[in-house]
Amino acid sequence: MLKNTSTPHPTAAELDLLRILWRRGPSDARAVYDALAAERADASYATVLRQLQLMHSKGLLSRDESQRPQLYAAVEAQEKLQTSLLKDLIGKVFSGSGKALVLTALREHVSDAERLEIENILRGGHSGKDGGQP
Repeated sequence: MLKNTSTPHPTAAELDLLRILWRRGPSDARAVYDALAAERADASYATVLRQLQLMHSKGLLSRDESQRPQLYAAVEAQEKLQTSLLKDLIGKVFSGSGKALVLTALREHVSDAERLEIENILRGGHSGKDGGQP
């Protein structure tokens, strides 16, 4: 039997911390907390530290213990994890149909400006490479 060596899927709270680490690069718990507190007033340092430790034990983060304070970093690149999560979502929610996902997104979650940009990309007028950020 093959062992599953893929990184576990993060929770919503873990994704918040991963987004910070992808944006900032390797960071100590205080820097992650400061970035999260700027976005969410209810954040607490103790909770962020504990979450980082749990994410490390789950294999979502690496931890550089050779210095103090310890630095945490995402194990997987943002694009790789997003692709994995999207593949899982398409399989579970859209019966494996990428078309169903795209049509739902276009109907419900795309602004007129984004729709025009997508049309331009589909016509080959623009690569759409903007770092993956909206």
